[in-house]
Amino acid sequence: MDIGVLLPTGTAQWGETDDPRELIGFGRRAERLGFSSLFVNDSLISPRVEALTMLAALAPTTDSVTLGTAALLPFLRRPVQAAQSLASIDLLSGGRLTVTVGAGFPGRFGQPLYTLSEVPWAGRFTRLDETVALWRALWDGATHFHGQILRLDDIPPMTRPFRAGGPPVWLGGATPSALARTGRLYDGWLPYPPDPADYASGVAAIRSAGADAGRSAEDITCALFVSVRIDDDAERGRREMDAYAQATYGMPLDQLEKIQAVVTGSAAQVRERLEEYAAAGARHIVTRLGALGLRSQRDQLERLAELLPALRKLTLTQKLTWS
Repeated sequence: MDIGVLLPTGTAQWGETDDPRELIGFGRRAERLGFSSLFVNDSLISPRVEALTMLAALAPTTDSVTLGTAALLPFLRRPVQAAQSLASIDLLSGGRLTVTVGAGFPGRFGQPLYTLSEVPWAGRFTRLDETVALWRALWDGATHFHGQILRLDDIPPMTRPFRAGGPPVWLGGATPSALARTGRLYDGWLPYPPDPADYASGVAAIRSAGADAGRSAEDITCALFVSVRIDDDAERGRREMDAYAQATYGMPLDQLEKIQAVVTGSAAQVRERLEEYAAAGARHIVTRLGALGLRSQRDQLERLAELLPALRKLTLTQKLTWS
């Protein structure tokens, strides 16, 4: 099991006196505590440190953690320039980049951003898949690309990533179409379903689609994005997570947990819930810490780190059993 953490790059998660440059130290502390990965999210809905800028800052200041996006919205960027930026981060990090991508959602979390980017909402999934295919082609040295939407000729030489073929690309989303496309085209899956049973059915659908495409289960990393708050006082923990949901999404916790994986409670309760997702097939858990202010974020980071040995032991036991 790999356990990662989402860096609080959005201003909604900062206190009045917080310095965003502290995020570098936050990431380094997470690495020293034993977390496997540092992820950042991507949006224009609220002010934040831009995702690829944050990863570029972390690349030379960390040593071994995976650096990832959860999730990058490729339509916000020109495809060729994005391929160059991603290859550069992979190069500077020594091959530690993982790129999760998404197409956005209907409503204020997606459609207005397409308008700002001067990209049509229609055909967004085809555009997303073609953009990833273009990136991979450029990382392999292609000089032209002809898709349904993206058609480019005479492409100059591009920066090559650290790893041959470029960084792994995961897909977010859990619709039947997303599951099928993950199985056929992507290196991993990073959804946030509230119910572990839905996660298990998604894993099964992805593996079925992958098998039909001649791929093995090992070709696709099944990951999970989950908001976590550890608190011995259950009522206080829910209050704090509710404040986080309101600040981040403008919605109360009871609405957020209907659409996203949210885990609150004591350390034992959080561990038990995460174990359910591990049993459902999750092999990389990206945790978003339900706390406002970098000091509270660091406190939650330290508390969650205490669970790392138990979660890793659980997965090893499962792997030995399943083999």
